Formats: sequence, C-alpha cells, structure tokens
Amino acid sequence: MKITVFLLVLVDCADRVTMVKICCIGAGYVGGPTMAVIALKCPAIEVVVVDISEPRIAGWNSERLPIYEPGLDDVVKQCRGRNLFFSTEVHRHVGDADIVFVSVNTPTKTCGLGAGKAADLTYWESAARMIADVSRSDKIVVEKSTVPVKTAEAIEKILVHNSRGVRYQILSNPEFLAEGTAVQDLFAPDRVLIGGRETPEGRAAVAKLRDVYAQWVPGDRIITTNLWSAELSKLAANAFLAQRISSVNAISALCEATGADITEVAHSVGRDARIGPRFLSASVGFGGSCFQKDILNLVYICECYGLPEVAAYWREVIRINDHQKSRFVKCVVSSMFNTVAGKKIAVLGFAFKKDTGDTRETPAIDVCNGLLGDKAVISIYDPQVTGEQVSRDLAMNKFDWDHPRHLQPLSATDLAKQVAVAPDAYEAARDAHAVCILTEWDEFRTLDYKRMFDAMHKPAFIFDGRNVVDPAKLREIGFVVYAIGKPLDDWLKDMPAVA
Repeated sequence: MKITVFLLVLVDCADRVTMVKICCIGAGYVGGPTMAVIALKCPAIEVVVVDISEPRIAGWNSERLPIYEPGLDDVVKQCRGRNLFFSTEVHRHVGDADIVFVSVNTPTKTCGLGAGKAADLTYWESAARMIADVSRSDKIVVEKSTVPVKTAEAIEKILVHNSRGVRYQILSNPEFLAEGTAVQDLFAPDRVLIGGRETPEGRAAVAKLRDVYAQWVPGDRIITTNLWSAELSKLAANAFLAQRISSVNAISALCEATGADITEVAHSVGRDARIGPRFLSASVGFGGSCFQKDILNLVYICECYGLPEVAAYWREVIRINDHQKSRFVKCVVSSMFNTVAGKKIAVLGFAFKKDTGDTRETPAIDVCNGLLGDKAVISIYDPQVTGEQVSRDLAMNKFDWDHPRHLQPLSATDLAKQVAVAPDAYEAARDAHAVCILTEWDEFRTLDYKRMFDAMHKPAFIFDGRNVVDPAKLREIGFVVYAIGKPLDDWLKDMPAVA
C-alpha cells in the first residue's frame, strides 16, 4: 500500500483562511506526479508523501526518482524539502486528514469469480478499513484509482459500518494522465472530473474538492457529476482511446494487403473534424497499465449487467490488439526464411511508449516472447528500461505485472542464453540479422542506419512497429523494410503470413 499526504490552505469566499489536511494513499505513477504538481502550484500547501515501502520512499528522496516522467524531476527538486516531503509514516497522517485520496492498485483478478477480467479490489478494501480504523474525525474519501462502477457504494458500506460515529462522504476524482506527458497534463488538464452524491453533504464535499483544483485549473475545466458517471467516465475514456488504436491497426493490415499507406489514410480520416487526428497512429499495439485492464473490467461489468453483445464489442478491441502483435511476429519470422532460430534480433525500445520507463503490458513483451519461442537471440536497447526490468517482464505470466510481489526475474544464466541488454542501439544491432523498432523514442528517428546496416548480417531487415523511419531511405541503404500499414517491400509481397 502506498501513501501520499499533504496539507492545503483553502480561501473561502469571505477571504477567511482555513487549513485543510489532505492525505493521498498512493505514491506511484498517479500519486507522485499529482502531489508534486500540487506542491509546485500551491506553495502555501505542505505536501507529505508517505508509503509503507521504504525503497519507494528512498527513491522519492533520492536523485533518481522511482519513476521517469519528463519534467517531474525538476518539479520534485523545486518543492522537496520546502513544501513537499516523503516519509514512511502512514496512520498518523490518514487519521489527521480531512480529505483522503485513495490511489492504490486495482489489479485484474487472477483467480475466482471474474478472473482475467474483473478488478481485484483487495487493496481498496484494505485502504477503506484502515481509514475507518484510524479516523477520529469526519472525512471526505476520494477515489483516485480507476475502479469499477459502484465501487464508491461498496467503500461507503465498509466505512459506514465501521464508522464509530465518524461521517464520510465518498467522491470520485479519476485521473486522466498520459504517461510521458503527465506533468504537462497536470499543469493544464483537459478536464478535472469530480463525482459525488446528490445530497447537500455530497454537494458540499464536491465543492471543497473543487476549491482545491481551482487554485490553478480554470473553472470551466472542472466538471462535476454524480458518482456513477464519474466512475464510468474513466473506463469509457480509456475504452474509446484503445478502440481508436485498434481501429487504425485493423486498417493497417488492409493497407499492407492493398498497397495503401496507413499514414496517408489516417491523415485523411483525421482531417474530419468529427474524428480528429489523435490516436490514429498505427503501431505494433497499445500497452500500458490502463487500456487492457480497464477494457476487460468494462467487459466484465457488461456481462454482470446482462449485456453480452456490448461485452463482446469491447472484447474485440483487445482481440485486435493481440492480433496486431501476433501479426508482427509472424511477419518477422516469415520474412526471414520462416525461421529466426539462432539469429540475433535487435529490439529497439521496450517501454510501452516513449518518454516513460513503464513496461506494463508493453507490446515488446509479447513480441520478444514470440521471437524467443522460435529460438531467436535478442539484444534489447531502451534508454529508460533496465536489464533487471526486462528479465522480470519476460518471465511474467499474464497479469503478473499487476501483482508485483510475485514477480521474479529470469536467472542470469537463462537470460544470457537468449536475451541481452545493450548499452545503445548500435551495439544491439551489431552482428544482428534484423532490427525491430517497438517504441517510438525520438532518438530512433535520427540513428545512423548506414552504420547499423554495415555491422549487420545480410540480408539485413528492419521491422518498424512504430513507423518512425523512412522506408524508402532505408531501402536505398540496402535494408529489407517492413513498416506497419505501409506498402510492402517486394521481398515481402509474396508472403501470406505478412499480408
């Protein structure tokens, strides 16, 4: 369980100053950046981040933060020691707080009813019971984690039945951060969503939280709804974004089969004002901690409410994503004389997207495991992912990433047999038969591919899973090139597994 605590000074409409203590349980990808930006934007607020994990807190107090996010290091260093602090205390700060944010993990269940789809609310229930145990004053409890619809009702029951006279109001305040742009998203959010009960007490709680965000967010970007709309909005938003990616990826396969160019098609489609250009980049597949987990959760909710057709619709978004990763692996193997056994494959990029070190549900895991299954030898380079993380990820079963206490890295012996982590892209590609680009890091756009080609076995292949390179220029160098959704290289046109 992870804890974040901070103090806020709110000024009411009568210009009277009221000190409000706020505690946020969760110091990960959401809690850490959110609290750091609050501390920066509100210098009068004291923010104390608390976590029971000593290594995590040590990381937040060190020169190398436990998560990588552009701009976050600067924000933390500006505030840390001034009005932003990190410690391992828990109960005292939760007990003293007026408002408690909860941003704990909500993993996918791996066993029991709803296994593989439903969210596991064990950590949420534990947090609620802890809040009830240590509270001696009325509190507003705010959902910050992505949770199933009606979670607030379940949490409310736990708190009320263990209240000992303490009164609680439950709010939903889902996060809409994108990794890689989280700090920017916090500085200027598209919207801040707050859902609460439609009662006088509920409306008062919503107003209090709204006042917090109003210190730097324009009022027209703060949306208030009922509890259930706020909870469902987060799942719906992620489902819609993932749906767009699966849609354009489905069209990318048709582009390859017909000679169309997915970049041109997506540009044309995106110029329609009703559609827009964002999330129309074809790729090897989407990843990250949210999309697949939230869609599976949505599928389970639909099934529980007797909506099998709706559940099937959203399940297909996941199936297309899985198909895109499988199609990419088949292309690599088929292109290279139908086997990669014993061949060195350079993998450029292991994070699920650029500007983050997060590897949760990254397509690189499935692609690498597919190649390893055909006995390839893989050399991986990613500017933000460690070798330890790579080995741990490649040893995981499905949903293991969501239960980190169970993760064990591959042994050094097993890792050395088929997988190596390179210090740079050129070392990864040296003596390789092929290069697979799986993350759209900006540096991959400007590499010296002639230098890379000269150091590789021939024929030398490049499989661009993010469309970051110019296929025509690489073909001039001598590469056989596959780029998702682009017209196929003559070498590849007669291979049915590719088209």
